[in-house]
Amino acid sequence: MRMTTKFRQLLKEPGIIQAPGAYDCLTANIIQKAGFPAVYMTGAGTSVAQLGYPDLALASMTEMVQNAASITETLAVPLIADADTGYGGVLNVRRTVRQYERAGVAAIHIEDQESPKRCGHLDDKKVISTEDMIQKIRAAVDARTDDDFTIIVRTDSIAVTGWDDAMHRCDEYVKAGADVLFVEALRTPEEVERAAKNLDIPLLFNFVESGKSPLLSASELENLGFKIVIYPASALLSVAHVVGQVMAQLKETGTTSHLMDNMVSLEDCFEAMGLSSMLAEDAQFAHPV
Repeated sequence: MRMTTKFRQLLKEPGIIQAPGAYDCLTANIIQKAGFPAVYMTGAGTSVAQLGYPDLALASMTEMVQNAASITETLAVPLIADADTGYGGVLNVRRTVRQYERAGVAAIHIEDQESPKRCGHLDDKKVISTEDMIQKIRAAVDARTDDDFTIIVRTDSIAVTGWDDAMHRCDEYVKAGADVLFVEALRTPEEVERAAKNLDIPLLFNFVESGKSPLLSASELENLGFKIVIYPASALLSVAHVVGQVMAQLKETGTTSHLMDNMVSLEDCFEAMGLSSMLAEDAQFAHPV
């Protein structure tokens, strides 16, 4: 079954889809091994971990697609990918959709920020007009060659033009062909609940530790009516913290022998990336009986 079709089935099934954020193949496979039904490729994590930049629109479409292609090659669950603003105008959006399709991605989200954009949980964002975003959505929907490829549309307008305009935009984005809506940086539990009541379409919630939105549990979000929750920063921030601690201890003591309980074994790390199956393939084909 195609990953696009598998993701569409998840959207139809009961329950909320939890998709933690990965920025490379290792984090993606750790998420998969933990039993999550989908993985989210975070643009912020890709920018920070792969390119060495903060989330300020410095990652190109090509760099994002290449990272996604590497991740999908190692996954058996659908990948949702950050597609930022679509990386330009309507022609860029069309190319972005087709490149992500070829990379094996199941769903992407595009947003209505102006370029250059910034992390949705930073201040001083700007948004394009509703009409310009409608054209981008129509271009994205028309460009896909697989009808099951899911187009998630994100609006950052609450922090820029206010609640009423954000809800108007959402209505127009649905008419333009959005499969899922993503209202970025909802600021209070009341706003989260209000959005769920106002919008009759599958909704995505962005769970960002130390971000602007309340940190509601998956069950709370499901009860409110949300269908997807992504965790773009959970792995990234955890790794930054733990590696920082380990390196500080290594610098101080000259060894990590006392920290082994906080590490996986080298074999387990390789196993997360398919060690046993690859060794079996090697035995079958490289060394025939």
